[in-house]
Amino acid sequence: MSIAFAAVGAAHPHVHNMIGMLQRAGARFAAFFDDDPAIAVQVAERYDGVTLAASRQHILDDPKIALVVGTPPHDERAALGIDAMRHGKDYLCAKPGFTTHSQLEVAETVAAQSGRRYLAYFGERLQNRSTVKALELVQSGRIGRVVQTVGFGPHKLGQSARPDWFYRTDRYGGILNDLACHQIDQFLLFTGSPTAEIAAAHIGNVNMPDVPSFQDVGDVTLRAAGATGYIRVDWLTPTGLPTWGDVRLFVTGTGGMIELRKNIDLDGRDGTDHLLVVDAHGVERILCDDVDLPFGRQLIADILERTETAMTQTHCFEVCRLSLDAQAKALWIGAQE
Repeated sequence: MSIAFAAVGAAHPHVHNMIGMLQRAGARFAAFFDDDPAIAVQVAERYDGVTLAASRQHILDDPKIALVVGTPPHDERAALGIDAMRHGKDYLCAKPGFTTHSQLEVAETVAAQSGRRYLAYFGERLQNRSTVKALELVQSGRIGRVVQTVGFGPHKLGQSARPDWFYRTDRYGGILNDLACHQIDQFLLFTGSPTAEIAAAHIGNVNMPDVPSFQDVGDVTLRAAGATGYIRVDWLTPTGLPTWGDVRLFVTGTGGMIELRKNIDLDGRDGTDHLLVVDAHGVERILCDDVDLPFGRQLIADILERTETAMTQTHCFEVCRLSLDAQAKALWIGAQE
């Protein structure tokens, strides 16, 4: 038994990651809507059997749709998810889940009232085999109690392909909210912390004088009970790198450490998902090519059975809250006066 789902918006290619993940897990992609008819046609040509809905409302009113996948522009995602829950549907959106604290507060209230789920797709963990494996190792006790994570999330900008709204902070939500949410998600899970506080945060514009209010660099320091985390994100990845970013994660425990080179091993081995672990027994490089990615199957089962194995609602909202807190508390650095 599975579910039917619909997607709204294709403002980010993560929409295809989520559609593909759900289809591989057995869900049926039933309908799609985007305000741009040309994008809708492209999606219809890419996926056999999908219906182009006449409006968002048609999707919300369809009783056969159990899950709405949302990737409209960042500032429109919350309203779509809140409407979906009010119509008795669960919701999975690309990150960031929210651009304001007030959106988050409304979503929390509606989720509690409706019993529906509002989840964000933190793809740097959920679709990354080395991260899934590393979390398995940590939870097995391989490196003891985790006391620190250090995460780097550099990205290529691809400026020519970005829409105008992306450069408006009120619509885009800021670099820490958009990018560092991935590392905040991982910090909470790897350290086993239900929450944390923002000890320090910075944002800035160091390389884009033509759009001086845009944030192309940012960092966050997190503090939790018995653990700290440091995060750096940016839009500075050189065009010569043969992937969208050299994403790294370092996990330090009381009995060992893990390093992840998620997208590329610079001047090293080919491929992605490089995992290195050091403990009392020595150094081991673990191949992650065959690591299972269970999120899609778990999400479908959660929707059908009303369980929380894929991601708890509390965890998702806490990641989103901390991302918004980091953005709000960040001090400006860089070239802007």
